[in-house]
Amino acid sequence: MRVNRRLLVLGVALAGAGFVAGCGDQQSSTPAKTTVGTEIDDTVVTTKVKSALLADPDIKSFDLKVETRKGAVQLSGFVDTPTQIERAVSVARGVAGVSSVENSVSVKEGSSTVGNKVDDGIITSKVKSALLADPNVKSFDIAVATNKGSVQLSGYVDNQAQIDEALAIAGKVEGVTQVGNEMSIKK
Repeated sequence: MRVNRRLLVLGVALAGAGFVAGCGDQQSSTPAKTTVGTEIDDTVVTTKVKSALLADPDIKSFDLKVETRKGAVQLSGFVDTPTQIERAVSVARGVAGVSSVENSVSVKEGSSTVGNKVDDGIITSKVKSALLADPNVKSFDIAVATNKGSVQLSGYVDNQAQIDEALAIAGKVEGVTQVGNEMSIKK
């Protein structure tokens, strides 16, 4: 009963967000539409995948980003070994509701110090803030991961112009040494 109530509240919130989003300016290339039900299903799948990654002792799930669109899961971020990538993909594929898994995970180069991790956290925050400040980029759909100044952008966006703009914005942020594109256009 408690879970059903949470799903109902989530559904109402997503429906409201969809209504508000629909009231804005329309772009020339509109993305494929999703229903509130699909949005809820994707949110549930994302949560299940994140939980499964967190429960697996061989994966450092805090370093992974999970995005879901119509059951297709995109994994991105940084891990220590190629074995962790293989394991993360395997775990994600085993979650109910996952139709496919896109692997955009990278292996970290060298070991990180506490200073690197703090710097990377600051860079990630600056990139997210810069993306939020741009009205042409749907930054809530873009995940940001940073490793030693190398930024990885992932997620699902509406069109190529948003990808190009996000990459340009991230590249201008102080401390960013390179920007990797793992974003996909919504289908």
